Amino acid sequence: MEFQNYQKYRWFFTSSNTLVLGGKSALQNDELMIKLKDLPQEFVIMHTSEPGSPFCILFKEKSKVTDTDIEECAVFTGCFSRAWRAGKNTAKVDIFSSSQIHKNPEMKSGTWGVYGKVETMSVSLELAITKQKEVLRAVPISTLKKKDEIIKITPGNIDKNDMFAKLEIELNEPLSKEEVLSALPTGKFKVSRS
Repeated sequence: MEFQNYQKYRWFFTSSNTLVLGGKSALQNDELMIKLKDLPQEFVIMHTSEPGSPFCILFKEKSKVTDTDIEECAVFTGCFSRAWRAGKNTAKVDIFSSSQIHKNPEMKSGTWGVYGKVETMSVSLELAITKQKEVLRAVPISTLKKKDEIIKITPGNIDKNDMFAKLEIELNEPLSKEEVLSALPTGKFKVSRS
């Protein structure tokens, strides 16, 4: 499935090359969920069990989604939630289908209800820095093809604005500050190599 302008959202590609999109704001969450409701296919959607995360969507027919796709999307959802900003090590992520979502007129922007059974997965908050589609991204570690040296980020005490210089040194290449800030979750960081 093609999705135009995906880079305006939070995004990454799973190890099976499936696009995952998440809203950067309540408005973008609504925009994505409304688009999903108009599509005939069934999709997997995720959101943290606690408020304060993007709705993340695996853009592949639900019947073709793998367990690895689900795990990677869940990690991404957890990492870009308030749990990272709060300095937690883990987050609980709810997993459901696009046919289960609904919105009542009285629900505030970015809020959606879910009918029926919801699966929950606990994930560790850790990402790897890499490039996808020539753009710097913070992605689940399992998506990386090369396992030799990984720059890993977890919640820590380095300010987001200081990460620009830190990553330029770690990657040994000039970076765009806007690209770095766009790639990272909200909060503070610890950087390590593995």
